[in-house]
Amino acid sequence: MTGGGLPPARRALLDALADGPVEGPALADELGVSRAAVWKHVETLRESGFRIEGTDEGYVVTEVTEYDGPAVAYGLDAPFAVEFHDSVGSTNDRARELATGGAANVAVIADEQTASRGRLDREWRSPSGGVWLSLVLRPDVPPAHAPAFTLAAAVAVTRACREVGVDARIKWPNDVLVPHTNDRGDEGDDGDDASDGAGDTVDRGGRKLCGILTEMEGEADRVSWLVVGIGLNANVDAGDLPAGADATSLAAELGHDVDRRILVQRVLEEFHELGRDLDGVIPAWREHADTLGRRVRVDTPGGIVEGDAVDVEFPGALVLDTGNGEVRVTAGDCEHLRPVRD
Repeated sequence: MTGGGLPPARRALLDALADGPVEGPALADELGVSRAAVWKHVETLRESGFRIEGTDEGYVVTEVTEYDGPAVAYGLDAPFAVEFHDSVGSTNDRARELATGGAANVAVIADEQTASRGRLDREWRSPSGGVWLSLVLRPDVPPAHAPAFTLAAAVAVTRACREVGVDARIKWPNDVLVPHTNDRGDEGDDGDDASDGAGDTVDRGGRKLCGILTEMEGEADRVSWLVVGIGLNANVDAGDLPAGADATSLAAELGHDVDRRILVQRVLEEFHELGRDLDGVIPAWREHADTLGRRVRVDTPGGIVEGDAVDVEFPGALVLDTGNGEVRVTAGDCEHLRPVRD
């Protein structure tokens, strides 16, 4: 599992090559093997999708062509072990198994999921081509702070999507989307939204790129384990997106596929940095928020709350101005109604 499932010698070789060219004799000394063994390991890695060239300065990795555990682990600047599956029922289910077994800092990744789910057990289609990822964490925080990790995941995904050129935004609490635009270029109000029957125009929030599902087990004063599941439509064909849903993919937005290996690495690296300083999560979330500044309706466990979304407070509460004072919502389904006009 550590290093993407590679044998230790090959994992050590890739670790050595991650910083640049290394000569064969130096690799042999570092790994404690013969030069012939180094050559055999290099050939095996080439067969598995690593393009490794021999230069005057030594061996150097010039390209990684596969999307699998070793590829994601290679050059990853975040302390996650990688467990990769070509196909799995649910990365969250597998991550929960690892968590209950004592694992920590593991990224469970699958090329496809066959039994995935979203919030409230809603169906989430996970065909080959997407990024289906669940993180096993053991943060030293109280359970009340757990929602901040969901927001951190949304920020990490949004940043990674924006790096590849997609205008991703965050809809409270756990969706990453591409806002609708109208002919004037106004975000979030395309003129084609349905009426809710009460005079409000409903903007469903844009085309959904990603959903995030967080599960936790803990005691009164601390989290035992946390699983953060991320389902991102990366290179998913339009025909494989949920029927009738306003969903999209990075490939659909860009007109070409993205490098999922680099995309996953950037999500993991951004998430790791955000998780090291939870106080910085909320300002980062506000920077990419699509919900703030809108009239919204939130279906909470205690009933419907409607108002202007004015802020998000740590660890993730949405602050609504209802016209009769401010209300803080900690959980619920958020529906965008319309932008707030000055």
